[in-house]
Amino acid sequence: MSALEATELYRFFHAGDDEVVALRGIALILNAGEFTALRGPSGSGKSTLLACLAGIDEPDGGVVSVLGERMTRRPEPERDRLRARHFGMLMQSGNLFDHLTVRTNIRLQMEISGRGRPDEIDDLVRSLGLDGLADVLPAYLSGGEAARAGLAVALAAKPAILLCDEPTAEVDAATEQLVIDRLIESCRSGAAVLVVTHSPALAARADRIINIRDGGIVHD
Repeated sequence: MSALEATELYRFFHAGDDEVVALRGIALILNAGEFTALRGPSGSGKSTLLACLAGIDEPDGGVVSVLGERMTRRPEPERDRLRARHFGMLMQSGNLFDHLTVRTNIRLQMEISGRGRPDEIDDLVRSLGLDGLADVLPAYLSGGEAARAGLAVALAAKPAILLCDEPTAEVDAATEQLVIDRLIESCRSGAAVLVVTHSPALAARADRIINIRDGGIVHD
């Protein structure tokens, strides 16, 4: 069953008189219980695509539907509602509130979504190799620890759709396997998971790989 469908997505950016085409007619379906890796060079449109799929950014053309509801061209409060109800997200930055501990960040996500239980927090952070860091502020985390804490927030509400941007970029091989195992566990629970990655180890565990170049999907 499809959890998310995107059709003919276009996104343009302007810098003075220059126009940059960030997305070129992308069509994409994410299925429940499927682990998809998204690969492509820097500047190929990967992060822009994630933002459009989640309704953080509006495409200039095309439509995104989430579990049968249209996400695109709806008022921002309605997009926020859909995102809170259905999505878990790990972006390259801005995943944690700096003034809240890891535990409180996770609990807040549970409260916003109305799902998840506070007594699950310790097991969640432990599963991502963050033992002893639940009550630490983000400023005291390394880059890799902050990314995993952000992933814990994204996973906290057991989302139907999980979008992650380079979740294993700053971790060692053993920790990478912990993260990959946790992503696969989310899939087995029924989530549609899309992960932007440059990691061969992560891509090797995906059910399918999508390659993007110059804003368009490449069909090899």
